Amino acid sequence: VQLVESGGGLVQAGGSLRLSCAASGFHFDDHAIGWFRQAPGKEREGVSCISSSDGSTYYTDSVKGRFAISSDNAKNTVYLQMNSLKPEDTAVYYCAAETYDYCIGGGLSPEVYDYWGQGTQVTVSS
Repeated sequence: VQLVESGGGLVQAGGSLRLSCAASGFHFDDHAIGWFRQAPGKEREGVSCISSSDGSTYYTDSVKGRFAISSDNAKNTVYLQMNSLKPEDTAVYYCAAETYDYCIGGGLSPEVYDYWGQGTQVTVSS
């Protein structure tokens, strides 16, 4: 099982990025997928989750209305579209997969995830 994130980079405040999470070794349609981020000196924070069972999505309050999670099962890829980026969004972003096909408890707690990618850096300049 492998998850690979891509799409990170440097962007000015107010800009957009789209992160991708590609999986190998399993199919996304059997697993809920979450996005997390970790800034230097801070704990890992749940950003968003998408349930493969019914497509339900969840977001942490600070990104609601700005970020959107989606999946393309044909490509076995989950995306995180990030708009109106702020300097406080700067972090390493990780995708992760649950064993289950729904976001347990909203899917924003890292403890419910079994598989993790290596992360991609997002830097938002002011």
